[in-house]
Amino acid sequence: MPADDSSKPASTPNGGSAKQLSVKQEREARRAEKVEAMKRAQAKATRNRRIAFGSGFGVLALIVVLVIVFVVTGGSSTPAPVATQADGVQTFTGLTRNHVTGTVKYAQVPPVGGDHNPVWLNCGIYDQPVPNENAVHDLEHGAVWVTYDATKITGDQLTALRAELPTTYIVLSPYAGLPSPVVASAWGAQIQLTGVDDTRLKDFLNTYWQSPNAPEPGAACTGGLTAPGLVS
Repeated sequence: MPADDSSKPASTPNGGSAKQLSVKQEREARRAEKVEAMKRAQAKATRNRRIAFGSGFGVLALIVVLVIVFVVTGGSSTPAPVATQADGVQTFTGLTRNHVTGTVKYAQVPPVGGDHNPVWLNCGIYDQPVPNENAVHDLEHGAVWVTYDATKITGDQLTALRAELPTTYIVLSPYAGLPSPVVASAWGAQIQLTGVDDTRLKDFLNTYWQSPNAPEPGAACTGGLTAPGLVS
């Protein structure tokens, strides 16, 4: 009768024992786990890089938007004027901007733009007429020029008119031959007012005072020419 071989270790196709195969399998399993862990780490690193890139791109896009907004709205602390326009405003286009000496013949009374003196008028309240050519330079810088008929606007009315005006980037002066008691002018725009109580003056100032649509908004309104009759 053949001897019982059940006590012998089982052979593998390669001639190895079951115990030897188990150790090899364990090694392969550990190696596979390490490879899988490396893959997971690489995948995590890739995700982190993508998130970091996306965040950086988002920050960059935000900066670009803020720069665009800053450029469009202007770098000064002065807020942009309200985009309303009073009834009766006349607008003029194609105005030249050459610096010239001597007298300029303007099409509007008072002028609303065109060639002008290289020296701007110091903004302020004047009780005498001011030179057209210097005042037009102020309009180029975003100022509003309010003129009045000195035969009709006097005393308390003149005081009330002064109180309606901003303290900067404004010129107030009498003007002979006006088509109405009060006329407000900005670069390329003008309105004829019935008097100091005409509420359209406020609307005009809201729209055109320091307007970014002026050729040189925010340029100096002081340090230029002080004409006779400056009150304040």
